[in-house]
Formats: sequence, structure tokens, C-alpha cells
Amino acid sequence: MSHLRPSTFLRRALILDAAASGATGLLMIAGAGLLEGLLGVPAQLMRGAGLVLVPYVVFVAWLGTRETLTRGAVWAVIVCNAVWAAASFLLLAEGWIAPNLLGYVFIVGQALVVALFGELQYIGLRRPMAAAA
Repeated sequence: MSHLRPSTFLRRALILDAAASGATGLLMIAGAGLLEGLLGVPAQLMRGAGLVLVPYVVFVAWLGTRETLTRGAVWAVIVCNAVWAAASFLLLAEGWIAPNLLGYVFIVGQALVVALFGELQYIGLRRPMAAAA
């Protein structure tokens, strides 16, 4: 397994991802009913998506605090971000839900932020501080 000492840039990208995902997940879980009325997105979908984020947040936050990381673990986070962003766009493109305008803005906005985190993590992965033994 390929280990690396993460750069400050990568650590920050992971921690910011965990913080943003945690805040979004909490909002989706606790405010699913309110968000359904505001965004036109089914409460069950919001709550389910929020619950999916819980283990993701724990894992990404944990990674952000490690002295060394495996490239595979960071790649797993990058892939999760890419899949989440793609699934968000697919949800809209396929018409699986019919959100209102604010719902479209919310879904597209969070998908773009998630894609940005994946890109930042990819950049951070390519710029490690030094290889670990």
C-alpha cells in the first residue's frame, strides 16, 4: 500500500469536506420536513441522503487528522465525491424528483461544492509533503 504524509492543503481539504458534509447532513436529517416544503425535494430523500453522510463525515474527518494516509483511502473519498456529484445531476436530469427552482439551486449548488472538494483533494493528493516508510 502506498502511504504518504498529507500536506496541509490535503488535510484542510479533507477537514473542510467533513465540516461542510456534516453541516449539510445535519440540516438534511433534522430539517427534512422543512426542506421538503422549501425545496420541493421529498423529505424521505433528504433524510436518507443526510444519513448516508454520517459515516462519510466520520471517515473523512478521521482521515484529516492522520499523520499518514494511504493513497487508496484518499482516492476513496475523491471517488465518493465524484459519485455524489454525478448522482445529484442525474437525479435532476432523469426527472426522478421534481424540485422547485430553489430545490434545483440547492441540488446543483451542493453538487458543485462536492465536485470542488474532490478536485481539491485530488490536487492535495498529488502534492504530499513526503513519502512515509
